[in-house]
Amino acid sequence: RAFPGVPRGRLYTIIMAAAASAAADGAEEPGMEAEAQELPLGCGREGGSPAVGRSPDGEEHRDPPQASVSNGGDAESGKELVELKVIWNKNKYDVKFCLDSTGAELKQKIHSLTGLPPAMQKVMFKGLLPEEKTLREIKVTNGAKIMVVGSTINDVLAVNTPKEAAQQEVKAEENKKEPLCRQKQHRKVLDKGKPDDVMPSVKGVQERLPTVPLSGMYNKSGGKVRLTFKLEQDQLWIGTKERTEKLPMGSIKNVVSEPIEGHEDYHMMAFQLGPTEASYYWVYWVPTQYVDAIKDTVLGKWQYF
Repeated sequence: RAFPGVPRGRLYTIIMAAAASAAADGAEEPGMEAEAQELPLGCGREGGSPAVGRSPDGEEHRDPPQASVSNGGDAESGKELVELKVIWNKNKYDVKFCLDSTGAELKQKIHSLTGLPPAMQKVMFKGLLPEEKTLREIKVTNGAKIMVVGSTINDVLAVNTPKEAAQQEVKAEENKKEPLCRQKQHRKVLDKGKPDDVMPSVKGVQERLPTVPLSGMYNKSGGKVRLTFKLEQDQLWIGTKERTEKLPMGSIKNVVSEPIEGHEDYHMMAFQLGPTEASYYWVYWVPTQYVDAIKDTVLGKWQYF
């Protein structure tokens, strides 16, 4: 009806030819669909390939690539990272960590790697790692070795339950006896008096273990003895003039102590190295402020002060 005078057969041929021409104009070039699927995520964004499009007149155009900005650290967050080697229980972990994170945050990272709770970690870098300071403040550099000492909760329960039971038995026996410092075997050492070079004591205070050995004390034979706590090796070194015994912390069954009468700011202390009291290694004139820290370190318990 819209084309009077044109035969219907001729009109049908014209319409079909026009439709074929329109389809040919809109067809994509071979391979264009595959190329679009192969573009990586982030194309046209920072660090990606230039964006590709077509203008209304059909001409292809590309957006210029955006520059990537970096300050030598993490390009995404802008934080500077440091590469660390975390060593725990003969396992080594290569870790990249933010230089401005604190020791407490590093403990959380170690927890995610090892399953070792932060409260049960002893983390060493040039001494005990301070939780409140950042890695930058304590001058941690690339390739630094971070030593971690500690046991998982299951390991502690397996090891400490027998120790706690033994400790309770020893305390029960001690209550039945006279004070240790009055017993003859100890009087011969205590009667020598306080050593001149013994370390100062602070009564009524609990302190962490010092970074230097505890020295100036006597052993059962009256000879001078010093205690060195090698936390990174989980060992206690008992040194005398003649030799130094290197004892794994796990081999020490129990630790007992008692204030010295008349000098309550000092203790006498014994490390149980075998199954009976005959295996006690006695040390006299231990400053009272370190007594709890010594017990907790050797027996695997933890102080939060």
